[in-house]
Amino acid sequence: MTEALTTLPDALQIAPRDDVAVALRPLDAGETIAVGTSRVVLRDAVPAGHKFALHSLSAGAPVHRYGARIGLATQAIAAGEHVHSHNLKTALGGELAYAFAPHADTAPVAPGDAPTFLGFARADGSVGTRNELWILPTVGCVGRLGERLAQRGQGMTAALPGAAIDGVHAFNHPFGCSQLGADLDGTAAILAALAMNPNAGGVLLLGLGCESNQLDALLTRILPERRTRLRVLRAQSEADEFAAGLGHIEDLLAVMAQDRRTPVPLSALRLGVKCGGSDAMSGLTANPLIGRMTDAVTQAGGAAILTEIPEVFGAETLLLERATSAEVFDRLSTLVNRFKRYFLDHGEPVSENPSPGNIAGGITTLEEKSLGAVQKGGQAPVTDVIDYGQTLSHRGLTVLEAPGNDAVSTTALAAAGATLTLFSTGRGTPLGSPVPTMKIASNTALARHKPGWIDFDAGQALDIGMDAAAQALLARIIAVASGEPARNEANDERAIGIWKRGVTL
Repeated sequence: MTEALTTLPDALQIAPRDDVAVALRPLDAGETIAVGTSRVVLRDAVPAGHKFALHSLSAGAPVHRYGARIGLATQAIAAGEHVHSHNLKTALGGELAYAFAPHADTAPVAPGDAPTFLGFARADGSVGTRNELWILPTVGCVGRLGERLAQRGQGMTAALPGAAIDGVHAFNHPFGCSQLGADLDGTAAILAALAMNPNAGGVLLLGLGCESNQLDALLTRILPERRTRLRVLRAQSEADEFAAGLGHIEDLLAVMAQDRRTPVPLSALRLGVKCGGSDAMSGLTANPLIGRMTDAVTQAGGAAILTEIPEVFGAETLLLERATSAEVFDRLSTLVNRFKRYFLDHGEPVSENPSPGNIAGGITTLEEKSLGAVQKGGQAPVTDVIDYGQTLSHRGLTVLEAPGNDAVSTTALAAAGATLTLFSTGRGTPLGSPVPTMKIASNTALARHKPGWIDFDAGQALDIGMDAAAQALLARIIAVASGEPARNEANDERAIGIWKRGVTL
């Protein structure tokens, strides 16, 4: 879909059947704008990133962008009119029935020459982009204890000169007690999955003792081969829990000090893909570029993970047609409908999106947002679908159950096994996850305004072309995967968010 994108001085039309073009700069009423072989006289001023009609549309007519429907006209729209929330509405409803009709090219593409990066090979066959010690509290009551231990532990790394240890970090959260059933199960699943991420060269599970999220039960969720680099502390059982925690940290750091970065193929990378604070350019620059990275990694034999299920609504068929089997298709269609039912059961419409920031940036409907967002999945075959808290087990593109919330979804990606996440943004955000979280700006203005947040300027694709921009982004990914800090790491922006879905006692 993105291959049809044509760069124009003032506006972009993505696909030939599109009814709208996107302004690349603020446009004034009365201007004549060249779009392909046509010229459109603007009836309204159009902000940068917003849409205008290429021809007249009747009330109720479908409006297309990305070659697909993004909503319905709520009134007659003349050529050159600004098209946004005042005259365009969503066409999304509730659950849908889907039929398995796989795309012709769902077979994996044979890998070509792919670059290598310097990673940490783990005993279970996985590879980390970092060698860090993670402190994971089972419950919020010991969260601050974990943070104090991490601060002291970071200082202890100075006593290990030459050791390839990238840091000691604690991931506080308010959950683990006063939870019931599936809600508690989700908290336990996400923490256990984080403990198995390859970037964690050592893990200290920090419990209180009386919490609902009991340590013994949590340990059963962690694979035996990962437990050799795991230590457990029950704070209520220790006379001096801080000293006991430091002892465990010292022990783990001694083990991690033997680790070294070695050259590994691109197929060893586990790539998470995510967007947040999107604007109308996200689907034109940043997300298509991320899609190319998804394709590069999966074609090399690696794995990528796509999530944010509510931001698939209206574009799910683009993923469903790439399912590699009827079973994968059924699991994906069931997941999409289950997530819609989650909204409906809480009395909310499935289309309660985009956000105010998205709308200000030019995105009008959820269909429009979703059609731009799914481009992060590139053209990779969808090989698996996993539930929240489950871990990656297939090469190719895996779809992961999680909401669009930035903190929750980036955490879910790390828990699923992502060792590096690409995060596109048109508005900007400093948020980071437990793994390197590279911010890909959809527009050059953001990259220039927030150089402390942004790792790569995808807006340059409009000037140098998508191929050159993709090569530059891949080189940047290789550098970060090999140890160069992402901006979230340089800013110490690391946090987790857990999906709370039940009552609190």
